[in-house]
Amino acid sequence: MQTLTRPKRSVGPEALKRKRQRRFSPLMLIGASVPLIVILVAGIIIIVPRLNSHAADANADCSLIVPPNPLSAKGLATPYQLVATDPNAGPCNEANVGQAAFVQGAIIDPATGKISIYNPLVIDKGTQPAAQPVVPTLPANAVVGLWFGFNGNNLTLKNHNNSLDMGRCTNGANDSIFGQFAYCNARAFFAAANLAIRRGQLTPPALGTAADGMPCPTVRDFSVIDMDQSDNVTTTYLVTGNGIAQNTAANAAALQNAQAQTNASDNRLLSVALDGALNCQSWMAPDLADNGKMVPALPLNELQAAARQAAPMAVVPMGDPMVLNNNNPDPNKVNLYRRGVDQDPIGRADNGNTKTYCKNFLNIAPTRIQLDAQFTKNRPSPDPAAANSLFTFLAQRFNAAFGDGGLNCAKLLNMQSPIQVTTDGNGVATDATINLGNGNNGGNNGGNGGNASAPNCSVNGTVINGCTGTTTINNQSCQVAFDKANNQVNFNCGGAQNQPDQGQQTPVPQGQPTPTPQDQPTPTPQGQQNQPGQAQPTPTAVQTPTAQSTQTQSLQVPTTQGSQDQTQQNITGYPFNTDCRYHNQQT
Repeated sequence: MQTLTRPKRSVGPEALKRKRQRRFSPLMLIGASVPLIVILVAGIIIIVPRLNSHAADANADCSLIVPPNPLSAKGLATPYQLVATDPNAGPCNEANVGQAAFVQGAIIDPATGKISIYNPLVIDKGTQPAAQPVVPTLPANAVVGLWFGFNGNNLTLKNHNNSLDMGRCTNGANDSIFGQFAYCNARAFFAAANLAIRRGQLTPPALGTAADGMPCPTVRDFSVIDMDQSDNVTTTYLVTGNGIAQNTAANAAALQNAQAQTNASDNRLLSVALDGALNCQSWMAPDLADNGKMVPALPLNELQAAARQAAPMAVVPMGDPMVLNNNNPDPNKVNLYRRGVDQDPIGRADNGNTKTYCKNFLNIAPTRIQLDAQFTKNRPSPDPAAANSLFTFLAQRFNAAFGDGGLNCAKLLNMQSPIQVTTDGNGVATDATINLGNGNNGGNNGGNGGNASAPNCSVNGTVINGCTGTTTINNQSCQVAFDKANNQVNFNCGGAQNQPDQGQQTPVPQGQPTPTPQDQPTPTPQGQQNQPGQAQPTPTAVQTPTAQSTQTQSLQVPTTQGSQDQTQQNITGYPFNTDCRYHNQQT
């Protein structure tokens, strides 16, 4: 199979490896003492074998040998084996954070609709695990899906006794692999899950309200995605001097000095870092290897996002580096990737346009990064070699995705990133200034944001800075975005919340608490009540005058009684008509 060379990521293990290469090494002080160096290196290997090893010639392209019958209980409990795709490029070791591969499994009981999680183990080829994996007990006729993540560049699934066909595994398309991502039987798993949703057996929990007053984010929120959304998994392993083990309470207690190995994933960024900072809770399910401990997982994130994410919803675009084929767009590869993460194919809901994707990314992500700075500045960075806090990590991550080597948004939109990142001598992001064009600034040190170019909006008394954010209209979460190119404010009120074949979903409530059990019914939203005699639909796109200074555009939006029209509307008249009364309030 031809290996697709992915652009180097500016964050995660690859960036960690490159940045640490530039750091001063203590070994330089003892270069004259060869015996001492040998002893020191040997001691490191004995204590923590290859963990956080970042040799300059580390092989970034590895293969994963898939065991026979991977969808069975025995197959799930059989360790996957990591090996170099090209042995001449050097070995691959699971204990090396820059080469580590991860497997995540999800099981749905078609009789009840209940989902459980099981994360198969990965070890080096020819080695034994530090602790034997738990053999799970699966329900009758269980439907199992598998997803893969990788901290290097390219992970190739390798067949063993017809395992790839048995698992219905997808590594890419047209001899071009996705890169860090792959899946097995995901389409069947999501089909069973969505059937359970339609039957009322399975209810994705409501998102809840974040500490910033906005709906909790999902993996399809433009404030969360980057150049390659919906990639990698939340699986973690334990690394010891005697090998690798599943990260369970029993193994952690039995294996002294074990260290956790994690996948640098968007899913983990959401479920651990962002949810922790914003007082949110990802959907969880019991781990069959860890006595039913509740854990997050990629398929749960995708199902919840499909049901609960308000428009605009981020789905994999044509320009995602993982779906390019020899650096060219490949609709077939895009659709294969989307099927693995429960997204509609191109043409059903969108055309995969990367420029549109970039516009939404620009309109939404910097604003929320700035809004959430009060919560993220004092949170630890997911990658200390890339940034010194969660805030600066998100800022430099946006720039990496927005620029060359990412989605190429700067060229597509002919606009520079509104985020300026300050780095230290090691290239670690230490501060960020966000210029939204409305006089606001999200940097750690404060300052002015430049000339005002976007108004503020007041929707039923709620002020939205820069006309970009989220508000509630008719008990629905509405995404507000200021389109500079067309000088208009776009309102998207849940028009894309329901995916085909998933049934009608309850609108996202704007209050706490957020339910976490997978079969708990969605709470009734508490928000604005419909007023008698007001049945006009909510407008979703509003033309605004060119801003002369920082100002507030106040929109008095009537509630809707009865059936709600979620079709996008463009109101081009100015001043606004009687359905959306406008007045200009200087601030």
